[in-house]
Amino acid sequence: MDDDDNLIHLNADQAEALQQLVSINRGSQTLLNLIASAQSRDNRSFAAALVNLLSADSEQEDDQDQDYHDEEEEEDDEESFRVLHNSNFAFKPHTTPQAAGVDLIKSGEFGRVVPKIKARRNDRNLANIFNRRLDRPHPAIYKEDYVSNIVPNSNGVIVANYDANIYTAQYSKDSSFFYTCSQDFRLHIYDTTKPPDMSRENAHDGGPSTTMKLSRSIQGRHGRWTITDANLSPDNDRIIYSSITSTAYICSTKDDSPAQIPIPFHDSGGQYRGGDFWDSGGSFGIFSCRFSADGNEVIAGGRGHIYVYDLLANKRSVKILAHQSDVNSCCWADTSSGNVLVSASDDTFLKVWDRRSLGSSPKPSGVLVGHTEGITYVSAKGDGRYVLSNGKDQAMRLWDLRKMRSNSEYERTAHIDYGLPHFDYRTAWYPRPRYRAHPLDCSVMTYRGHAVLTTLIRCHFSPIETTGGQYLYSGSADGKVHIWSLDGTLVQVLDRSKTLPMHIDPSGPEYNPQPARRGRDHSSCVRDVSWSSEQPVMISAAWDSSHYGSSLARHEWKGLSKMSNSLKDWEEKRRQEEAEELGSSSTRRSSSRIQQQRSFRRLFMPGMYDADDSM
Repeated sequence: MDDDDNLIHLNADQAEALQQLVSINRGSQTLLNLIASAQSRDNRSFAAALVNLLSADSEQEDDQDQDYHDEEEEEDDEESFRVLHNSNFAFKPHTTPQAAGVDLIKSGEFGRVVPKIKARRNDRNLANIFNRRLDRPHPAIYKEDYVSNIVPNSNGVIVANYDANIYTAQYSKDSSFFYTCSQDFRLHIYDTTKPPDMSRENAHDGGPSTTMKLSRSIQGRHGRWTITDANLSPDNDRIIYSSITSTAYICSTKDDSPAQIPIPFHDSGGQYRGGDFWDSGGSFGIFSCRFSADGNEVIAGGRGHIYVYDLLANKRSVKILAHQSDVNSCCWADTSSGNVLVSASDDTFLKVWDRRSLGSSPKPSGVLVGHTEGITYVSAKGDGRYVLSNGKDQAMRLWDLRKMRSNSEYERTAHIDYGLPHFDYRTAWYPRPRYRAHPLDCSVMTYRGHAVLTTLIRCHFSPIETTGGQYLYSGSADGKVHIWSLDGTLVQVLDRSKTLPMHIDPSGPEYNPQPARRGRDHSSCVRDVSWSSEQPVMISAAWDSSHYGSSLARHEWKGLSKMSNSLKDWEEKRRQEEAEELGSSSTRRSSSRIQQQRSFRRLFMPGMYDADDSM
């Protein structure tokens, strides 16, 4: 094997993990020699030797748990674990752009490069972009040019209150629909072509009170605990939902009382008991389900398995024993072929599967290694290259499928646990970790600052249509929505504790806590959040800790002026205002004070900034 085949690049997290490993591993001198050799050879390869060292002598496995503890840690007993939980450990986000993230921005794989470069130089003026459209006979203007750097920045206004916890809350791909599924086994579909009517609140029997237009409220089949996931078909005509059973259901979004069509993922020899399907070897639940890009197939993940169901043939076409632990999330890697599948599990690994090469003994095409705790969610950019994952190690990681580890590399270290013993993400604490990342971490970027606790919190790419996917965002157990730039820095943090109550004008000032309210506990956990592909608007779903229930909040870009339509109307609005000013000036003379006020307003119109201001 050529040395280039074993080439490994160490980032800061990997280097730190290796140094910790050196201090506690029996072969520390060997590792030191390997590191010195790698440095003298431009980091050329010691991966194979390192992996062999880590996996050598299986008779030592019983002692490995103690070997991988920090020296300051107590033995693995319940008392020491309670002590660790007395204080929460939180990673701080990057405060400066990371070189790997800047390279991604400049690569052209996340939208147009020129607007991003101008934005980083603080050399963008939205009004000038619109003016140039009139100067050119055939202007080549892209939506991304004037929207890509406009990020939702308000703490939001409540638009719906639920009596049950919301588990999924997402826009449809074209943002004409918004749908939710909740623990009361109800699905709600909203028409988002019209803005919320803040003057009216619609109370629905057994459903949410909302200012949005509720198109359908569907009572799903009862399963176990909750509806775990729901997904809208590409044409918005069907919705699929799952529970902790082996059967998902599809129903129409057009009918008031749609038929519930079962999609059984169990083996054909399974038994049917009391409305739930069971495998002959025991029950399993589905935690994730997704339509394919053409709407003809569905991928689902559950207890160690991933499945593909062919809706046209009405049969299950793929069954893979993918992981030893629960598959919390799965997705299609691209929006064209539908051949590449990605699964994310509590075993800390993401696996990539190519349906064309599964064969009789399915093995993954590659493994994405980096998380040290279970993975709560995986989201694909849709280009077959990049995926994003949230981990219980309080890290969100960006992956390039071209840089995944081979299955043989994975198998050599799969038995080694780099996580915290007995850690339960459902608690409110994350102890100080032993490792910031797996020593064989192959992620291209890591994003921190949010809290992945309480529930399986989700993460997403920003819309390709308006931002090129250059932002990443996630809910958080601290009751906030975190938005990062690709370069690793936090762009916005939206605080749900400061969200305005229903009926308050969203264009009004942000919420200021009153002294009487400061002592009250209004903490929440943001389970899911979705960014519209048409406007700089987000809707977040948060669980309220003070009572059983949840709410949706709409977060806008402060400066959008709350027009009934979108940014496309801003230029026409500006031209009308200029025409009105010219007309009024011909009939009367404005005072100098009024002229100054108009200039001041123009300076602070959306997209404007003071060029003399240093930022």
